[in-house]
Amino acid sequence: MSRHHVLLAVLLFAGGCYHATIETGAAPSAQVIQKEWAASWIGGLVPPDPVETASKCPNGVSKVETQHSFLNMVANVLTFGIYTPMTITVTCGTGRRAELPTVHGSADVAAAVAEAAALSYAGDTAVQLELAR
Repeated sequence: MSRHHVLLAVLLFAGGCYHATIETGAAPSAQVIQKEWAASWIGGLVPPDPVETASKCPNGVSKVETQHSFLNMVANVLTFGIYTPMTITVTCGTGRRAELPTVHGSADVAAAVAEAAALSYAGDTAVQLELAR
């Protein structure tokens, strides 16, 4: 296999392999802020500048997603990891809390945590756990 084939294979398989999502629990609005070429350096050791959301999301943030698109990964490979761009997508919130399934725990905390984990896994969503004092 030639070096060109190896490089092509790395580019094809590495594209889109990194994706992280943070959900705040706020209900999402239609307002979305996207920064497709957020400049990160040295494999992400030097992070990109913060995305300014205070003026564009007056009701707070619902979700933040970061990912390396295929073209971001091409730039990363071509610069030998020195320039590591990423795509950042911020979904603004409505100011209301999202409705989450709730598990009410009793004295058996371990059972309540297990129930909440199972419910979260089954529904692929966050679950609120309320424990009795």
